[in-house]
Amino acid sequence: MTMCTPAQMAARFDQIIDTPPGSPLPADSSTLVEQLLTALEHGSVRAAERGADGEWRAVPWVKRGILVGFRLGRVVDMSLAGGPRAGFHFFDKHTFPTRELRLEDQVRVVPGGSTIRRGAFVAPGVVCMPPMYINVGAYVGPGTMVDSHALVGSCAQVGARVHLSAAAQLGGVLEPVNASPVVIEDDVIVGGNCGVYEGTVVRARAVLAAGVVLTRGTPVFDLVRETVYRGTVERPLEIPEGAVVVPGARRVREGWGEAEGLSLQTPVIVKYRDDRTDTATALERWLR
Repeated sequence: MTMCTPAQMAARFDQIIDTPPGSPLPADSSTLVEQLLTALEHGSVRAAERGADGEWRAVPWVKRGILVGFRLGRVVDMSLAGGPRAGFHFFDKHTFPTRELRLEDQVRVVPGGSTIRRGAFVAPGVVCMPPMYINVGAYVGPGTMVDSHALVGSCAQVGARVHLSAAAQLGGVLEPVNASPVVIEDDVIVGGNCGVYEGTVVRARAVLAAGVVLTRGTPVFDLVRETVYRGTVERPLEIPEGAVVVPGARRVREGWGEAEGLSLQTPVIVKYRDDRTDTATALERWLR
């Protein structure tokens, strides 16, 4: 089968996904999945794209193709028999093995148990500190550092020169297929133990301090602009460009919670990036 264009793959996956459960998939399904995963790895297709209006939108057919891959796959033994990682045992769908990198890819994967799954784009200059994980459909831009114990979930989109600090978690999404994944734009700093989930968009040059957790239902209070940012059913939560977000709290104002003096976790924007912020984050450039 010749290499399909994105439009051809989209049309074919739209047909294949409707195959009734328990019925065999069409004969060309395996080849189409391989072509999709290769295209994702090359960055020629993405699970989400930014439109001319600046809005990020999911590319549903890409996620349909990944789902076809899971349905097509059979569990096989992926254990490592030789080399420095001999003795590690893995059992997963044969359609989604670990991605094979070569020296010419110019991706630094430091020894210690990291994994990049098939179908993830990882640009030249990315640094992977062990152990970290990049899942299928993810996009990681040039010069980004994925630090120890960090997760780039399925279809998450990460821009250039981003720092995902230790134990940062970017949630993944495959279903529903039209749901937008987490997006981290260029030059963002994501602090240690942060969690960004449910399609949240963090705009360029923002800083998330250690421990910030963002979900669609999380209200974010902006002390500078005196406003509150919230996601809705139709739209994800968005963190403005250059915002510096820290963990905060707000008092429970009624009932038993008020009587007990309880507070709820609330991220707070305390400032927007300036020269002092840039100086404080500049040291990491020497590590790349």
